[in-house]
Amino acid sequence: MIVNVPLGARAYPIHIAPGLLGNAAPLLGPLAPRGRLAVVTDAQVAALHLPAFTAGLAAAGLAVDEIVLPAGEATKNWATLELVTERLLQLGVERGDAIVALGGGVIGDLTGFAASILRRGCKFVQVPTTLLAQVDSSVGGKTAINAAAGKNLVGAFHQPALVLIDPDVLQSLPLRDLRAGYAEVVKYGLIGDPDFFDWCEAHVAALLAGDAAAQAHAIAASCRAKAAVVAADERETGDIRALLNLGHTFGHAYEAEAGYSDRLLHGEGVALGMALAFDLSAQRGLCPAADAARVRAHLTACGFTLSPAGFGITASPATLIHHMRQDKKMSAGTLPFILARGIGQAFVARDVPLRDVESFLAGVR
Repeated sequence: MIVNVPLGARAYPIHIAPGLLGNAAPLLGPLAPRGRLAVVTDAQVAALHLPAFTAGLAAAGLAVDEIVLPAGEATKNWATLELVTERLLQLGVERGDAIVALGGGVIGDLTGFAASILRRGCKFVQVPTTLLAQVDSSVGGKTAINAAAGKNLVGAFHQPALVLIDPDVLQSLPLRDLRAGYAEVVKYGLIGDPDFFDWCEAHVAALLAGDAAAQAHAIAASCRAKAAVVAADERETGDIRALLNLGHTFGHAYEAEAGYSDRLLHGEGVALGMALAFDLSAQRGLCPAADAARVRAHLTACGFTLSPAGFGITASPATLIHHMRQDKKMSAGTLPFILARGIGQAFVARDVPLRDVESFLAGVR
């Protein structure tokens, strides 16, 4: 299956196929004019998937230079960015070469940002190995690292040349990581596709149980939705792409409070944030309370914890608001929130005072 991201000269295809990881050479060969590829991955992914990936490339005569980093969100920092760029320069990577990001969102974001600044812009390829990366972060060209002030505050828009998605790799994911990725799947239904939300309600159990057909359908539907949004608003200059941040403003604040650690995975923060966004919408009279309850019931049925205390997070509302003020979407002292008028009816609200959000969070706490 191929989903195209139509961006004119920067357009690229997303290939989705079982077994693609070990059979990527025909697609990657044209992006390796010198017969070599630099592959950036993390230690966990390297142990699981790097041998099969490189074996397929070697069989086609492609040489691989490996850069293996520590796994985890803490890797997405200045020091690792410097390490990766220096190593790529030592390897002699040229502007015409392609750098491959083999891993989850951390590796994709970091590698993409390194590619955007190396020699003022190199090509890169996303080979996402988590559900979250397959349905969200690998598509759309957002690259970044975390800073002391907050998540993804230093980065660039830099579109990949190609995205290769092998649903088979999801069989190696722990249930917690698979569930975290599902948060970004159901998000597309909550934003603008109530029929897809209905599908999610009916099929999430199969998806989380490893059903290949359900997972492939969810990946393809999510990629099509993301591609359409990116084509309409590539750099988030309007409200269209901003809708993809449903749940993220709340989620990032809790992630910051958790120190961007495994205590709270990104998808878990997004799930918590989406429940809060619908609750806030209902509280403000924007959304039927029944829809907010339905969202919370679905996420709970998936196994998500929808209480900050469930993650050991007991930060004051004022502290969470402080984290939100570091959000990269802040403009003229105002922070837009993605709220909803119902399931599939998300919109950008620019008139929500932070004092109201602080009062709302006090109730959540």
